[in-house]
Amino acid sequence: MHGGCLRFLATEITQLLLERGDMKRDIELRSDTFTLPTSAMRMAMHEAEVGDNAYSEDPTVNRLEKLMAERTGHEKALYVASGTMGNLICVLTHCGRGDEIILGNRSHLFLSEQGGPAAMGSISSWPLPNERDGTLALDAIRRATRPDSVYAPRTGLICLENTQNCCGGVALTPEYIASVCELARNSGLPVHIDGERIFNAAIALGVAVEELTKEVDSVMVGLTKGLACPVGSVICGSRDFIVRARRNQRVLGGVMRQGGIVAAAGIVALEEMVDRLAEDHLNARLLAEGLNEIEGLSVDMRCVQTNLVYFHVDSKKMTPSELVARLREQGVRIALELGTPRAVTHYGIEEKDVRDALVVFRHVMKS
Repeated sequence: MHGGCLRFLATEITQLLLERGDMKRDIELRSDTFTLPTSAMRMAMHEAEVGDNAYSEDPTVNRLEKLMAERTGHEKALYVASGTMGNLICVLTHCGRGDEIILGNRSHLFLSEQGGPAAMGSISSWPLPNERDGTLALDAIRRATRPDSVYAPRTGLICLENTQNCCGGVALTPEYIASVCELARNSGLPVHIDGERIFNAAIALGVAVEELTKEVDSVMVGLTKGLACPVGSVICGSRDFIVRARRNQRVLGGVMRQGGIVAAAGIVALEEMVDRLAEDHLNARLLAEGLNEIEGLSVDMRCVQTNLVYFHVDSKKMTPSELVARLREQGVRIALELGTPRAVTHYGIEEKDVRDALVVFRHVMKS
């Protein structure tokens, strides 16, 4: 039987089972934080050689840091417990008390990290509007850069995010990042990238990740999203920057003693999990195209570049929160981000899961 006929038949069977209430499923699309470590990761963690990371004597942590520094084009790296901690450490290392950072008003650092720079470092934020493509307008950055004045905080840092989550997971290009870095250098400012999903950006753009990171002063690279690690992120920068960052990691209580047990999964991720992110992107595209075919739902396909799918509920019969609740009753879990429904493809979600989820979407919207 032709493959297309098989898919049609499977869809019809799934729809019938849904209508009868006989089908139970659990398709997890809320976030790529729900990834589980691979068998290779679990074995590497079991066999990891470890030491005391507080003394920089954990060989597995040291190897992960060396690999990530090489991948991103930086001198040194530092393994930390989470992306939020990594961003905070970088801000505290670049800035002093009373300084101000320039960042996007839809950035994770501004929206979802509890105002850490202000809470922990007395560092204020100047949020600029993120454009549809995730960028901050260069002229807006120039205007936000403070002149030297006793009346105003000192601009201490420019922060970017790649991919830009709340703009649909769009990828910032090497050309744009280079232009921001040039602007920053002319003003004597450092640039930091929240790269929680920066490998997704590299895969989507068809470039080495170094092309997105080599010109910035620091980058935080996430391991626990599409790369499927259970713990951790890595920050990269110059040798001097990482020496100072270690002090901030210590004061935040972020040193993991025998951290090699979890760092081992990060090594496997760099060696085995990066290229497969393209599969997540294809599944996200499939999901977005399917959602666009359902009456009452719409997706801006220009923003579907990686593994995040934001969409709008245009139906007068159902609010976004009601849709989320009804999908969950049928075993399909999505999230609300700033009031907008979001679905995320990741390791563990296959093409069949996406097609089954679309059947549930159609059933819920029709009923």
